[in-house]
Amino acid sequence: MAAPPPVGTRMLPAGTYDGLGVLVTGGGTGLGKAIAVEFARLGAAVAVASRSAQHREAGVAAISDAGGQGVGVEVDVREPESIAAGFDAAESELGVNIAVLVNNAAANFPVPATDLSPNGWRAVERIVLDGTFFCSQELHRRVTARGGEGAIVNIATTAALTGGPGMAHSAAAKAGVVALTKTLAVEWAVDGIRVNAIAPGLFPHDDLPAAIQAARDPSVDDARQPVGRVGQPHELGWAATWLASSYASFVTGHVLVVDGGNWLRRDFAMPPVTPIREQLPRSR
Repeated sequence: MAAPPPVGTRMLPAGTYDGLGVLVTGGGTGLGKAIAVEFARLGAAVAVASRSAQHREAGVAAISDAGGQGVGVEVDVREPESIAAGFDAAESELGVNIAVLVNNAAANFPVPATDLSPNGWRAVERIVLDGTFFCSQELHRRVTARGGEGAIVNIATTAALTGGPGMAHSAAAKAGVVALTKTLAVEWAVDGIRVNAIAPGLFPHDDLPAAIQAARDPSVDDARQPVGRVGQPHELGWAATWLASSYASFVTGHVLVVDGGNWLRRDFAMPPVTPIREQLPRSR
């Protein structure tokens, strides 16, 4: 299929998010940064939340380069007190209320389940699942306190729907995010808060973890996708801005798969199974 419109093209009308604050966890790198930039292009004041000062600076710089307003806020999504302080700082520095939350912060590394340590399991689960819940609770508190409306977009993965070898920790935590998305959508609709999720496919970018980069083969990445190409990060930004917008005001509890059909792929004659240890020969 043809490439999408180029970076910088707006999916929604200019000014769609004028006067609104958006907080993107993990918004300083990779897909989170691309999402933050697309919200900024549409007029949002964007808070880039991260533990890393370097990542926050990179996210804000990308927003500035796109002509938007952004600020970096230090947040550890594992700690509710840090989240509340980050929201306070974002609203104070941006001068607007945070009405949209994108739960993008994640941790991931491929490893056979038998080799996954308790600390490795907890590291991923706490950031992905605990962080998504704690951040969502904070947005809910603020939106309901002021009697407004809000939207949450959670970044999941297609492995949450199918499972995936080498991803027991991430797939399980993201499956929890999917269940959480649907549960909160029902509970919080009466409070004026919509909750949706996106399950991305392959979107190569410079900030992919080294172990995942090593497992890729860029020479055949396109051929591995049913549509004949990989995703471009700004396409995921378009999906997030639509789901959080008033144009999707009747959509809640939905998991939008954005992967070129790859999660549905099945060969007529399936190839031989390659054990995960052979796919990750350096794992221990």
